[in-house]
Amino acid sequence: MGVVVSFDEGRSDPESSLNDLVALVAKGMERVNATILSRTGSDVAMIPEVANHLIASGGKRLRPILTLATADLCGYAAGDGAVKLAASVEFMHTATLLHDDVVDESDMRRGRVAARIKWGNEASVLVGDFLLGQAFRMMVEVGSLRALDILSAAATVIAEGEVMQLTAAKNTETSEDEYLAVIRAKTAELFAAACEVGPVLAERPRAEQAACRSYGMNLGIAFQLIDDVLDYGGTSASMGKNVGDDFREGKITLPIVLAFRRGTEEERTFWRRTLQDGDVGKADLDTALAILRKHRALEDTIDRARHYGAIARDALALFPNGPMKSALLQVVDFCIARAH
Repeated sequence: MGVVVSFDEGRSDPESSLNDLVALVAKGMERVNATILSRTGSDVAMIPEVANHLIASGGKRLRPILTLATADLCGYAAGDGAVKLAASVEFMHTATLLHDDVVDESDMRRGRVAARIKWGNEASVLVGDFLLGQAFRMMVEVGSLRALDILSAAATVIAEGEVMQLTAAKNTETSEDEYLAVIRAKTAELFAAACEVGPVLAERPRAEQAACRSYGMNLGIAFQLIDDVLDYGGTSASMGKNVGDDFREGKITLPIVLAFRRGTEEERTFWRRTLQDGDVGKADLDTALAILRKHRALEDTIDRARHYGAIARDALALFPNGPMKSALLQVVDFCIARAH
């Protein structure tokens, strides 16, 4: 495989930026994890096998952590509702990953063989559907019609984002605005919903609900943009998949959009051959990296991520200073620092 651009050298561990938040919600996350395990149970043996293969594979559970954190930020102390909604958010996320791997024909997920490789596409899709069903059962149990509305609307938007991505797949003519619309729906919407339901449970004013939603939405966009960069400049160990998978799968991400727009006709012909036609040779990843470097496409994508991270930070200005607000601000640092 080709040489990759390393953004890691000489930098501290970005996960240290998450430590404060993880510590603040540790007790709540113990209950979330217990809920997740109990709700994956089924008399159909394959269901817990497939679900736990992915759930137990070491994801950071950032989305449910954010649900607990924003609920705490807004003074929600009752606990049970936030725990169930956090577990619902994680089930929604896991379901989308199972479905994504089938659509993308991915072989790896979080450093392990993808469920679809081990059990087949049909099982992956159906177990994803089971998890969505369990998520909605927990939402109903919480009894907040507004929270149910937010998360069910998010499920719809995420599905729309998946279809948008499918229609844009391998299309090198995709614009930056079109690509951002895809990641807002596909990735950032669940971050936004995860952060919005906490203040809803706490019955906080709409301004605070909107602020938490804005924080989540812009954090989610920043998170995905850095993921785009990591496909060309990360490591397999840190990503849980092979470097260059997006390129080999013909995915149009922001670095590609920028490089295609800025490139020569010869370079555009290269992108059309590799991404649209799927004609990828052994040396093509190296060529892709050289073109991305030439046009500063990776650096400018990181700059875009910093921009959305700054908007996320500003959204929290409405709240008084305190340990939880400080920890949530540090999550923005974590998302951006993954590229360094």
